Amino acid sequence: MRVLVVNAGSSSLKLSLLDVQDGTPDPRPVAARTVERWAGEEELAPIEEFLSGVDGPVDVVGHRVVHGGPTLSGPTALDGGTLDRLAALTELAPLHQPRSLAGVRAVTRLLPAVPAVAAFDTAFHATLDPAASTYALPREWNRRWGLRRYGFHGLSHAYAVRRAAALVGRPVEDLRVVSAHLGAGASLAAVDRGRSVDTTMGFTPLAGLVMATRSGSVDPGLLLWLLARGGVGIDDLADALEHRAGLAGLTGTTGDMRDVLAARAAGDADAALALDVFGHRLAREVAAMTAATRGIDVLVATGGVGEHAAPVRADLADRLAHLGVRIDPARNADARGDARISAVGAEVETVVVTAREDLEIARAAAAVHA
Repeated sequence: MRVLVVNAGSSSLKLSLLDVQDGTPDPRPVAARTVERWAGEEELAPIEEFLSGVDGPVDVVGHRVVHGGPTLSGPTALDGGTLDRLAALTELAPLHQPRSLAGVRAVTRLLPAVPAVAAFDTAFHATLDPAASTYALPREWNRRWGLRRYGFHGLSHAYAVRRAAALVGRPVEDLRVVSAHLGAGASLAAVDRGRSVDTTMGFTPLAGLVMATRSGSVDPGLLLWLLARGGVGIDDLADALEHRAGLAGLTGTTGDMRDVLAARAAGDADAALALDVFGHRLAREVAAMTAATRGIDVLVATGGVGEHAAPVRADLADRLAHLGVRIDPARNADARGDARISAVGAEVETVVVTAREDLEIARAAAAVHA
């Protein structure tokens, strides 16, 4: 089965065509293209060019959708009613949900007869127990509005955990894994024998780790103080938490990890503090994830920062030495693509995995239309 995978990010559009075959662990890539600055559903030319450049049919389209809400917890065939339900969730993922739906509409215009499937970033975390997913809010609120911790980056975490198990040569069913998706957005997943049991993001992708432009978790009392006493308006607060906080807010840079590391190397004190804040929160939350899994066998780093920022991985390992995390400096510095970077004899295996959400999306789409 040939699957067109459409991953519409906050500014980019990633397209890939994959061949899913029975009996093989992962789909075979046929073609791929990334449009760095995609204008939206009216910009059809890049999609048309990609499709015209590949031979053979498209059997099904798989779309990455960030938020599936309380009811869509697995890959789902897309129709008008489903699209309306997804559009209603836009305020929970304002950066990504509209872009995902724009990708659906654009490709549907070009391939109206081809079935489409949504694969959700929230679905992997639908296995969280109520103890991990429930907010200590008035129960009437939780029931009325479906308030709960959803978690995100599920497609990335699902692949990273499977691939990490293969790298260390052990069945995923035997492993306690903490998966760190570190990119512009960042989150952790505690995965016990293949099942997500905790994660750092919550009702929205704002919670948890310090990110490129997002704050991560902040004392809600502080936010209430800013609204009531600090003269900050609700729209300004929302914009700051999403776009002007995190590494960008602490340093005055773009928030891109490469820029922050370069600024620290040049002696910038704000960049040095920002990286300490980032590293402290990251290590603290990894340790918290091990409480949910009752130990750790494998630590996996994925996402743009996780894959390419060796100093970040080294700092994290140093902060987690008490848990048995030790990495080999040479392996860490030389890691390219998927790699084991653990020190010889380390109690915890540490691996780097290239993010491949497209493989998870293709598998999900093929399963729905098998």
